[in-house]
Amino acid sequence: MKPVRWGVLGAANFAREHMAPAIHAAEGAELVALATSDPAKAAGFRAFCPGLTVHPTYEALLADPGVDAVYIPLPNHLHVEWTLKALAAGKHVLTEKPIALRAEEIDRIIAARDASGLLAAEAYMIVHHPQWQRAKEWFEAGEIGDLVHADVSFSFNLTDLGNIRMKPETGGGSLRDIGVYTFGCARFVTGAEPVDLSARIAWANGVDVFAQVAATMEGPRGRFTYGSMTSMRMYNRQVATFQGTKGMIRLEGGPFNANVNDLAEVELHQNGNRVTVERFPTANHYRLQVEAFSRSVRTGAAYPCPLEFVRGTQAMMDRAYEVAVAI
Repeated sequence: MKPVRWGVLGAANFAREHMAPAIHAAEGAELVALATSDPAKAAGFRAFCPGLTVHPTYEALLADPGVDAVYIPLPNHLHVEWTLKALAAGKHVLTEKPIALRAEEIDRIIAARDASGLLAAEAYMIVHHPQWQRAKEWFEAGEIGDLVHADVSFSFNLTDLGNIRMKPETGGGSLRDIGVYTFGCARFVTGAEPVDLSARIAWANGVDVFAQVAATMEGPRGRFTYGSMTSMRMYNRQVATFQGTKGMIRLEGGPFNANVNDLAEVELHQNGNRVTVERFPTANHYRLQVEAFSRSVRTGAAYPCPLEFVRGTQAMMDRAYEVAVAI
C-alpha cells in the first residue's frame, strides 16, 4: 500500500511530542512536511524526522502537491476554518479535538467532506485503543448484564492561568478539553445518547474549570443513568465505570492517556468476585489512529470514528453549556 504522505499544520508541543512521532512511526504513513515560521520549533520535529520539508506558512503546506493528508493541532477556535481550508485544498484532514465549538459547525465539515470525497475526522484517539475496544466488546456481549449506571471522571490541576485552556477566546474550558473523553467514551462503549441532561459548572476567567453532568442515556441495550465530572482544578484522576446487573467494566489509572499515567488495562468484574484483567503495555493509540486513518484513505475502509459520531458528543457538550447552573 502506498504510504499516505502527511503534513502537520503548526508546530504545537503536543504535535511534536505525540502526533508527529506517531505519524512518523505508523505503518502506511509518512511524515513529509511541517508548517511553521519558527526554525527553533522546526528543529524539534527534524530531530526525529531529518528529511522533513518545512513550509513558512499554513497556506504553503496546503499547496504542497507532495502532501496527501494534514494533521491540525491548532487552537480550538481555528479548527473549523483550517479543516475546511484543507479540504478545499484537496487534502484529507485529521483535526484535534474538539474539531468544532458547536455541533452545527460540524455539519459544515460533513458537507465539505462529502462534496470533496476526502476523509475528514476528529483526532479522538481513544476509540482506536484495544482497551476501549475490549470494553465495548464486553458490553455488547452482555458480560455485565443490563447496564444500570455509567460514571466517568477526568481531572488535572492546571496552575498556569496563561494556558490556552484557560482562554475563552480560543475555546478553552474543561468540557472542550476533556469532556470529549468523558462524554465520548460512554457513547462509544454503549451506543447510547442522552434523553435528558443537567449540568453544574464552576467558571473562572470565562471558562468552565469544573463541570458535573448527569444524564439519562438510552441505546440499543436500554436506558441507564450517567455521570460525568471534569475539572482543571483537581488532582489527576481518570476513571470510567460501567456497572450492570451482573458485573462491571472498569478502566482506571489512565484510560485517556494510555501508558502515560499508568499501564493501560481494562477490568471485567463479574458475579462470584471473578475479575478478568486485560493489559496493553505497548499499544499507542496515536499511532493506531494514524494507521486507521491512512488505511481508510488508501482502501476506502470505513473510518472507526466518523464525524457523525463526533457530532453527537459535541451536541451533548452544547446541551451541557445551555442548561448549566453556575456553582
